[in-house]
Amino acid sequence: MRARFVGLAPLILAVPAFAGGFTVTSPAFSDGGTVPSAQVFDQDGCTGANHSPALAWSGAPAGTKSFAVTMFDPDAPGGRGWWHWALFDIPPSVHSLPAGVGGEGAALLPPGAKEGRSDFGPAGYCGPCPPAGALPHRYEITVYSVKVARLPLDAGAPDARVGSVLRFNTLATAEITGRYGRPQ
Repeated sequence: MRARFVGLAPLILAVPAFAGGFTVTSPAFSDGGTVPSAQVFDQDGCTGANHSPALAWSGAPAGTKSFAVTMFDPDAPGGRGWWHWALFDIPPSVHSLPAGVGGEGAALLPPGAKEGRSDFGPAGYCGPCPPAGALPHRYEITVYSVKVARLPLDAGAPDARVGSVLRFNTLATAEITGRYGRPQ
């Protein structure tokens, strides 16, 4: 029995810890609420403004050397999910982002922060755009407390790669989930 637990130890250590006091909020929507059209993608049949939501976080654990933010849709067709945004190397002194900071609002990025490349193709924020007629999808926005100042990635790295590297460099996470669906 003991050997089983020892064998699982590396897997347990690779998963980010939950810090009870680490939280994220957005004035755009509450956790579990509907993502407004200002954050919805503006291509592929979707007609939103494609602005990243304003975010604020607090309660990061001691030892935080940078932050990262991702937006992921686990309900996307194909079974692997869909990456909408990855922003990383955010200085530890930054605890909020204004609306519209992603993608075309890159001039608003905190100094040194980098954006990854979404599954839609371009670097930066690409908002929700589920298939027409699908049930509403979940859009998980996660803020990561990162234990290194810089991830070993360049700007424009695929968001999925950013997510993978974060898995091994995270002290804690805070998450808010929005929902969005579009009619047929």
